[in-house]
Amino acid sequence: MKRLLLATLPLVLVAADREPSPYLSASQMPDLTRILPSPPANGDPRSVDDRSTFRATRDVKNSPRWTMATRDVTDDRFTVFACAMGRTLDPRDSPALARVFARMGDGDMVGRAKRAFAVRRPYLDQPGDICEPKTAHLAGNGDYPSGHTSNGWSTALILAELMPDRATQILRRGRQYGESRFICGAHSRSAVEAGFMAGAVLVSRLHADAAFRADMDEARAELAQQRPAAFKPPANCGLENAAGG
Repeated sequence: MKRLLLATLPLVLVAADREPSPYLSASQMPDLTRILPSPPANGDPRSVDDRSTFRATRDVKNSPRWTMATRDVTDDRFTVFACAMGRTLDPRDSPALARVFARMGDGDMVGRAKRAFAVRRPYLDQPGDICEPKTAHLAGNGDYPSGHTSNGWSTALILAELMPDRATQILRRGRQYGESRFICGAHSRSAVEAGFMAGAVLVSRLHADAAFRADMDEARAELAQQRPAAFKPPANCGLENAAGG
């Protein structure tokens, strides 16, 4: 299975001859186990909702929304948010923005929480297809919180800040991206909700870093100088419109 590009994108977006250092080290990251609510206990209302959500969303298979969720498994930041931004950006033409993406890793913040909470993914306990291969890697990588959702929501928050005129569209797409994880069946709804919180935690912490703020200023100026007329029309916008939500 392809690696999750939203979580492992950094080296794709920068020159191959130098690896940018992350803004924050692992030791600087907040402890999600003390921030997030505890995962649902078996039989409590949140657990019941998780199970019913999984059952209901199996009926979405083969719909435009299922196709969108499938693409959201591996598509990169520029592709995921192209329609919401109203432009197809290229990391070669937007190096400052690419640098922000390359350096904003969470230092295994989500991974540490997954390992501590050790929640099984929903498809392991309920029958039904999911929109990505059921690999051993996926099964062994905990459900709670959703790393895809954290990455997608943190990206949406950053892009909305840099492109305030498109904030509504970008944040809507960020919410859809997170919801793709329980529509796919790879995560529970509660894990997605925790992922949204984790993404906000990351962006909040990044804003305390001077290098991040400087790169954001450069990316903002870069985007403002680009001519919209030169952008290629975003692809797959018809699919996003058909998917709704």
